[in-house]
Amino acid sequence: MIRKRVVLGLLLAALFTLGWWVGRGGASGDLYGNLDLFVEIVHKVEQNYVDPVQPEQLVEGALKGMMRTLDPYSQYLSAKDFANLKTTTEGTFGGIGVVVSVRENYPTVISPIEGSPAFLAGLRSGDQIVKVDGKSTAGLTIDDAAERLRGPEGTKVTITVRREGDSAERDVTLERKIIVTHSVPYAFVVGDGVGYLRLASFAEQSGAEVRAALDRLRSEGAKSAVLDLRQDPGGLLEQAVDVAGEFLPKGTQVVQTRGRMRGQDQRYSTTEAGPERRWPLVVLVDQGSASASEIVAGALQDLDRALLIGRTTFGKGLVQTVFPLRGTDAALKLTTARYYTPSGRSIHRAAHDTLARDEEDDGGDETPAPADTAAPKHFRTAGGRSVYGGGGITPDLVVLADSLPPLTLEVERLGLPFRFANRWVNTHPGATAAATLPDGMWEDFTVFLSGEKVKSDAKSLAAERDPLRRALRRELARRVSGDTAAARVALEGDVLFARALKILARAKSPADVFSAAGVETPRAGAR
Repeated sequence: MIRKRVVLGLLLAALFTLGWWVGRGGASGDLYGNLDLFVEIVHKVEQNYVDPVQPEQLVEGALKGMMRTLDPYSQYLSAKDFANLKTTTEGTFGGIGVVVSVRENYPTVISPIEGSPAFLAGLRSGDQIVKVDGKSTAGLTIDDAAERLRGPEGTKVTITVRREGDSAERDVTLERKIIVTHSVPYAFVVGDGVGYLRLASFAEQSGAEVRAALDRLRSEGAKSAVLDLRQDPGGLLEQAVDVAGEFLPKGTQVVQTRGRMRGQDQRYSTTEAGPERRWPLVVLVDQGSASASEIVAGALQDLDRALLIGRTTFGKGLVQTVFPLRGTDAALKLTTARYYTPSGRSIHRAAHDTLARDEEDDGGDETPAPADTAAPKHFRTAGGRSVYGGGGITPDLVVLADSLPPLTLEVERLGLPFRFANRWVNTHPGATAAATLPDGMWEDFTVFLSGEKVKSDAKSLAAERDPLRRALRRELARRVSGDTAAARVALEGDVLFARALKILARAKSPADVFSAAGVETPRAGAR
């Protein structure tokens, strides 16, 4: 007990000292007086609470609560949390492989990491994780949620997921694995010289991985490219600048940051001339594209370097700076600035902002982006085209992905193609992936659905035969030939990718993509 009181005394002395120093500097809002109040409350709790409390626990809880009042991304990082953060940016960690934000007071999936347990179980952007191992997640910070979801390889965790449109919550039990994140999980050439490059995240080696992928695509005959940033939660700012620089001239500004603290107003520009700056380029985005992926998409759009297709992006335009705390292994991750595109647009969507119109519209599946699909503030690209800021990046061409029909949606939600493909490969040695299903696979799958108590009949199976067969071919290809083969099959039913291919087939230069898409074209020499 004496030791606890000594520790508490030292902590309180430190707080008094901090308060005196801040007060001496003329802090606004009478910070010193409020620190007096805080210290008195800590004293009262430590002396009078019904159970003994650890002083360190009280102070740490207060620090976390203080950060929570700012925004979902500012965090006090304990020694363990700080170590987890460093592990994540280095590209390996143990967990289920899902990137979350906080929406409506619950951890919400931005995107599952491709190939992870969460990805294979069918979690997707927008899913709310309302419980972890039966305990509510209401009010958790991002790091609190990550702490619950991560764990040693081989251990299991049960999450309760709430999905918009579903009548009930559902439990999903996942086995944790070592998650090794590759920024470019696959890249390949399709059609007449179109290079497809999937960029899944921005970690320490993202720029190098993109360069290597582009070199390979070029050697395989690529003459144009599709950069797929859908469900890319972002990551490191420097890597976003590096990636965008692959398609831009040397010295081109990619992004700027603006903040209150000295040194936060920065401009980030390319340092080398991008080798692919003459390729016609289409970028695919959706509501899961966030942070660094929005920096890349916004820069390429503002500079008229690429046509953006898809849906308005997530709108995470805040810069976090990590401050290691002296004398400890802990740190403070604090929002210190906002991102702005070359035209001056803010990427960030405030928490109270509503979704853009393209995220609510279920009418058509393809329209040029109207002026009010994002916040109404108007900006101009380098070529004089109209763009809008303040709520994510709105694409030049809004194309809504096809919704899965009811039976296919249920089958995918339950992860049945994945499970059945595993079973099929295990019972059919030498199975191969092809443009059609192996003999007997479809018939066996319909029996499998019946055994899983999935409501289906001959009419629904016939009506949804194509998407169901494609789902089986995709998972069979994954088991036999890997994620790249699975991605090729998945793209066959991808309406955004199909639209990109049509546009690139008519584009001979970077500027041609706009006229081929039927959207506003940049004017030569305009600013």
